Amino acid sequence: MSQLTRDELIELATQKYFANVDRKAMEPVLDCCNEDVQFTIQTDNLTHSGHAGVRKMFENLFSGYEEIWHGDFEVAADEQTQTVCARFNVYLKDHQGNETRLKNCNFWYVENGRFSRVFVFMSGDNVLR
Repeated sequence: MSQLTRDELIELATQKYFANVDRKAMEPVLDCCNEDVQFTIQTDNLTHSGHAGVRKMFENLFSGYEEIWHGDFEVAADEQTQTVCARFNVYLKDHQGNETRLKNCNFWYVENGRFSRVFVFMSGDNVLR
C-alpha cells in the first residue's frame, strides 16, 4: 500500500480513530489498527497487544463511561516516516455522573495505512486498562 499523505495521517488519528472512539464504534476503531498492533500506555507501563488486547481495552472504556470526548487537537504528522503525534483534551463521564478530564498526548506509527504502534501519555490515572 502507498504511504498516507499528511492530511490522511491526521484524518486517521482524529476522524477515523478518535471520532469512532467517542461514538463507541468498536469495529471502525479496530480498522485503524494492524492485527498485530502494540498499544502502550507509556505512563502506566502497560501494553495491549493485537486486536484482541485492544478490543478488551476499549470494551472496558466503553462500558465504564457514558460519555467520551477527545478534542482540541494539536497535531503533527510526518509523511516520510508515517508518524503522527497529537496533544489533546479528554472528557469522560461515568454512569454515576462523575467527570474525568485529561490532557493527553499520543504517538502513532503507521504501516500499510493503519497503526502498528501507539504510545499514550496520560495526565491522570490510566482509563485504558
